[in-house]
Amino acid sequence: MLKTTVIGASGYTGAELALMIHKHPELTLTGLFVSANSVDAGKNISALHGNLAGVIDMTVEPLVDPEAVAQASDVVFLATAHEVSHDLAPVFLENDCQVFDLSGAFRVNQDGFYTEFYGFEHQHSDWLKQATYGLAEWNQEAIQKSQLIAVAGCYPTASQLGIKPLLENQLIDTQQWPVINAVSGVSGAGRKASMTNSFCEVSLHAYGVFTHRHQPEIATHLGCDVIFTPHLGNFKRGILATITMKLQPGVTEQQVAQAFEQAYQDKPLVRLADGDLPRLQNVQNTPFCDIGWKVSNEHIIVVSAIDNLLKGASSQAMQCLNIHYGYPELTALV
Repeated sequence: MLKTTVIGASGYTGAELALMIHKHPELTLTGLFVSANSVDAGKNISALHGNLAGVIDMTVEPLVDPEAVAQASDVVFLATAHEVSHDLAPVFLENDCQVFDLSGAFRVNQDGFYTEFYGFEHQHSDWLKQATYGLAEWNQEAIQKSQLIAVAGCYPTASQLGIKPLLENQLIDTQQWPVINAVSGVSGAGRKASMTNSFCEVSLHAYGVFTHRHQPEIATHLGCDVIFTPHLGNFKRGILATITMKLQPGVTEQQVAQAFEQAYQDKPLVRLADGDLPRLQNVQNTPFCDIGWKVSNEHIIVVSAIDNLLKGASSQAMQCLNIHYGYPELTALV
């Protein structure tokens, strides 16, 4: 049994991870931690997340001595802020822990990226170079070998899963950049309350136009430029991405279907919609990504739907763990 620890356990993704670890036959939940100054330190996880009552009876501890926690762990999930993951990941890695980082701290190895989009200068270039991008359906071989998995972001997961099969088969005219319009539920802003994500204050609106940090993450890992506009919706969880692309001249709807089917025929957590386009209600509280599309002349609109807390975060992290250790991919997920 792998001794498994969650840092940042009081948040939505941390709680989802705790439940998956509890369900996993090869893992044992050895610790739940938050920052030393967190108001959640010392509380039972079930007091913070009522759905865990009677399931997980464990106190969320303040992280005072990361070195000691590292020495008592085989696997560490970092469900922490980007700067926190940046500082903590090397401590766990140097103590031979397998690390799955759900923040953006190790996703993009690009000069100036973290200064421009995250507001801090990256101090761990060696680990950044060694990190594997955790887009589970596309990077399986590297995930199997890497000690540090930088789990893909929620918007990038929904977007890339809908674009990559067409891009890999050279069916897209990239002179016309793919245009991604994506809407996320308010849980994507985290558990801490503010006027920005207060449910009564949220109105459907675009944000981060031309400046959102997920745009360069998507573009970097696709290998082509995109236009990405995120929106905040007045619902709790889920992401719906609508992606408009121009096909190469002469590309048929049959070629499009074949590209998606070949890419995902052996990928159990991607479901290709048969006829109808994906709907959020079908993926909420599930680890699946649903993908559908419509073709008209030389244009295609792909619709991709995920649960931002699961396929966009915690269940993808667990999927990466299963791939890394050679466990059945759906273990603890369905």
